[in-house]
Order: sequence, then C-alpha cells, then structure tokens
Amino acid sequence: MKDIEIEIQVKIEKSAPLVAFLKERATFKSEKRQVDEYFSPAHRDFLAARPVKEWLRLRDASGDFSITYKNWHYDDAGKSHYADECESKIESLETCRKIFEALNFKSLIVVEKVRKTWDYETYEIALDSVTGLGDFVEVEYKGGEENVDPKQITDGMVAFLKERSVGKIERNYVGYPFLLLFGKEAKWETQ
Repeated sequence: MKDIEIEIQVKIEKSAPLVAFLKERATFKSEKRQVDEYFSPAHRDFLAARPVKEWLRLRDASGDFSITYKNWHYDDAGKSHYADECESKIESLETCRKIFEALNFKSLIVVEKVRKTWDYETYEIALDSVTGLGDFVEVEYKGGEENVDPKQITDGMVAFLKERSVGKIERNYVGYPFLLLFGKEAKWETQ
C-alpha cells in the first residue's frame, strides 16, 4: 500500500495491559524523541479547511530527518480512515526550512513527543507522550496487500485494543497539530 497510510490515534483508559502485551508478544523497534514542525503554503492555507485535510511536516526523530505530506480523506461524517502520504528522508532540516521560507511557506506549529514503537503482525503500535496533550496510542497498518478496506482495517485496530483490556478508547480524527492549534474544535469518539 505505497503512499497510503491507514492508522488510528486514540487515548486509552489503561495502558498497562497494552504495554505488558507488547513487551511479551511484539517486537520493540525504538524509543525516539520526535520534533515535528508543520507548514502551510501562503497560496493555499491548509488551516482554512475543517477538518484540516492537508499537512506538510518536517520531522527530527532523534537525528533522523524526514519530510512528509499527508492528504486525509474524510467521509460525510468527518471521519478519516486513511491518508495519501508522501514521505522521504532528508539530510538537512535547516536547508528545507530555507527553501520553505523562500517559497513563502509559514510555520504553523511544532509538536514534540517521545515515541516508543513496536511491531506486531501487520501493525506498528506507537505509545506517544505528547508535550501539551498527554499520552496517546497510534496504530498503523503495515500490511502490504492492495485494495484493502481502510474502515475495516481501522475497525480491526480498535478491536485489537479492546482485546487488550485497555478500557475506554477515545478516538480523534484530526491529529496532534490540530489538537494543539484548535483543541476545542476537536471531536472525540468513544469506541
């Protein structure tokens, strides 16, 4: 599923059962401090749309740098189960910032977090501690099949978390930058 991202971002009531499961059954990948800076072009204000559809991000993940563009696909109820995602490693964040400045891109927000990541079957599971927001779980589909149903995949992710006895699951469809910028507008759905 090249250039498509299927994931959920949730708050859970109890993380201990999930962490115990991951330590026992999943493969630990890494713990990294991530600093994500989000930008918008002057000619097309990404923040004008609700929900925000597009994000352009520069990431420093403990010295590994990348650039990412995401275009979320929302249904009529304002829910998204997947995004088009274009991501690439880069050598210099500072050079990218200079290019963005020359092209009149403006910085919107910086999101800082510590991310612990595990692989389990077709999922990448991240426990995020986000500055100013708290603790979250992201589950991303890493299966390679084509023509999958994103809603069916995200429903399976929620079921996976419920099977881990995490208690109440609150899902948002807008992401960390939106929560930091417009938290009062964010709608949470209990799963």
